[in-house]
Amino acid sequence: MTAGKVRPELVQIAVPARLTRDTLNLSLTAGWGHAGQGGVTMPGKGKLETRGYTAEEAAAFGARPVPGRSGHASGSASDISEPPSPVDALRAGTARAPLELLGHATHDVFLNDTACWRNVPEKVWDYTIGGYQVIKKWLSYREHELLGRALTPDEAREVTHMARRIAALTLLQPELDQNYQQVKAAPFDWKG
Repeated sequence: MTAGKVRPELVQIAVPARLTRDTLNLSLTAGWGHAGQGGVTMPGKGKLETRGYTAEEAAAFGARPVPGRSGHASGSASDISEPPSPVDALRAGTARAPLELLGHATHDVFLNDTACWRNVPEKVWDYTIGGYQVIKKWLSYREHELLGRALTPDEAREVTHMARRIAALTLLQPELDQNYQQVKAAPFDWKG
């Protein structure tokens, strides 16, 4: 997922992007976190733009834009159709269509006014562990005000890697659920 050749359905997820011609600014100043009382890091609202998938992003999942629709960032989540057959979904490694699992909208998650990670699917962004949104929590501790510096390129890549790992887990969910149901239906008797 993060080393070697990245699976095709994950390539377009959380891609770092410059919004200006300037050098990529890795200073996290979008308001994801701030210092609270006693040195506690408090989450912030941050800056996030929700949009539909572009044609290129949808194609990575095996989905296609609805004919006659733009499929660009300004389009809505309804601009993308699901793959027409289960074969397309299986090609993406899941029995259910990828956009059904990842969500029909995506987000651009901003570092600052000039840079963002493009295409963080809604269910990847909303993924929680212990009640906390994983990516948002990670960002909250790395706000420039708290960290005292810009992100390193490796730290910026870590957001991409996290998003891809979460997407891969989300796409595996139907198989994991099916495996659980099979084990539950036929438990092994250790008493022998």
